[in-house]
Amino acid sequence: MTFRRWTPVPLLLVLAATACSVAAGQAASPLPTPSVGAAAPASSSLPPPGPILAPGKTYVATPTTPKLNLALHPFKATGPTSTFSSTNAFGQKVSFLVDRAKRDAAGDPWVLIQLGVKPNESTAWVPGREVSLSPVRDRIVVDLSQRTLRLYVGNKLKEHFSVGVGQPQWPTTPGSFYVWAKVPEGDPYGPYGVYALGLSGFSTVLTEWPGGGRMAIHGTSNPADRGQAVSHGCVRVYNPDMTILKSVPMGTPVVIKR
Repeated sequence: MTFRRWTPVPLLLVLAATACSVAAGQAASPLPTPSVGAAAPASSSLPPPGPILAPGKTYVATPTTPKLNLALHPFKATGPTSTFSSTNAFGQKVSFLVDRAKRDAAGDPWVLIQLGVKPNESTAWVPGREVSLSPVRDRIVVDLSQRTLRLYVGNKLKEHFSVGVGQPQWPTTPGSFYVWAKVPEGDPYGPYGVYALGLSGFSTVLTEWPGGGRMAIHGTSNPADRGQAVSHGCVRVYNPDMTILKSVPMGTPVVIKR
């Protein structure tokens, strides 16, 4: 998995409009621009020895504070840091996908998380005392060439759907993302069907759209969308299938492959 360092920039963190956003009237105000300040002091008590993450498992980091202290480089407790909101534009606490974790010289843990901002797969380090780590078993894999979505629980395939993907001029962006928001929809016959899972990734084409073109996996009432290139970059799931995906937890990894 390739990750990029994050550079603080103002962002509208909402789902993209029309085919790649939540319905009108549900968009919230953007998250605050990260502000620079002094890093929090290191923990006075040493964590227990041993690895932070169990081998072979995927973890999410759920914040335990309203804001996270981020650093591009770990273990620099005396240097500047940026703060980042623990919630998304819908007021939901984000469970950030974890890349890896390390301990500093004092034994304090640091966790590298995927932020869900541009550029796609941007990461930053956060002090381990500011998050709660938990393993996730669910995983979504979207295959753009086959136009399918597979839901795994552990290593077992649980569901296999035919889905709609982006049109050639508005392709669905491949990459490694996660469920950044869960948005119920009031009208099952609307453009987003019964439910929308906002993703941590963005379209690389629709950069001028509200929210910067944030992608989503959302419902559709049209069964003819299945297996077709019909969207502006989002993944369209037929409503009866989308009701199954409503139960996946925040932070669920979403791999979109060509």
